[in-house]
Amino acid sequence: MSPEPIWVRTLQTAAVERDGVARTEAGGFNIAVYAVDGAYFATSNICTHGQALLSDGYLDGHLIECPLHQGSFDVRTGAAAGPPCTEAVRSFPVKIEDGFVFVAVP
Repeated sequence: MSPEPIWVRTLQTAAVERDGVARTEAGGFNIAVYAVDGAYFATSNICTHGQALLSDGYLDGHLIECPLHQGSFDVRTGAAAGPPCTEAVRSFPVKIEDGFVFVAVP
């Protein structure tokens, strides 16, 4: 049986621009938090292709484009969505409470 995830309070929702991305940390993980169409998502902040910070990339709808080689990932699932990226980034469950983004880490 897997241990229950730990919910870590990270950024205030106001710290993540509408249709934007912000960098944070939770439970030792470097995380990118996205605000898209009023919903929040979180993935690993490190591109699986080139080790660049996704929070420095370009967010277009639900796709984050890596600033290094312009590969992309779906922020909702972490799935690789454009070459040269082929390996998904880890995604994390998110909840909003009292104006803060909470991220579940293992």
